[in-house]
Amino acid sequence: MVNDWRRVIECLNQVVVESNPNNEPVTIYGAVEGLRCIGVGTDAAVFQSPYALDYAFKVYATDRQEKASIEASIYAQLGASRYFPKCYADYETFLVLSYEHGMTLFDCILQGVSIPKQVMEDVEHARAHVREQGLNPRDIHLKNILLQDGRAKIIDVSEYGLSGNDYRWEHIKKAYDEHYHLIAGRPVPFWIMETVRKWYNNRNKRFSSFEDFIESVLKFTSYKKDKEE
Repeated sequence: MVNDWRRVIECLNQVVVESNPNNEPVTIYGAVEGLRCIGVGTDAAVFQSPYALDYAFKVYATDRQEKASIEASIYAQLGASRYFPKCYADYETFLVLSYEHGMTLFDCILQGVSIPKQVMEDVEHARAHVREQGLNPRDIHLKNILLQDGRAKIIDVSEYGLSGNDYRWEHIKKAYDEHYHLIAGRPVPFWIMETVRKWYNNRNKRFSSFEDFIESVLKFTSYKKDKEE
């Protein structure tokens, strides 16, 4: 039967996901015919199968598997919302989620696909919904927001049970409002995106403030642009 996620469980058990230091994406070991990786993060990898096209399978790294049940409980607390996927099942080491089409905002910038202001507004509404459910909307960044039919879909809620503000979304919003017009509709090379990502992850060691970080990024990209011309 097509779209029966139970047919995929045996395939998922043949894949091993391992975490990496320094907040780098996970590594996947093992390849199973018909199982396609559609995304990687620092804690898990996400797969899709032709046997269950309406579902996505989030497989946690071997040392992060306790997060599966935590994230499942967060989905349950969030309830039905157009801003988040649905969680259908928790198998302790992986979750069964609704498959969500669309490009991440990270890929939009790489490919020069314009990000409409509506996406920013949607994320603000999604964050308000999260707070209304007694949760904390953190760890919202370019790789876990999808551009879906001109709207936003947030595809990772695993940290909403933690306290504190990591300011990732506030920084993205500020950069979008003040500087996105400089690159809107223009592809940005992957190596530049990766350099900026690594700088941001180490910003507290390298820069005195977020404004200092942004100023350095603008100088860096302007310099590279001038050199290329």
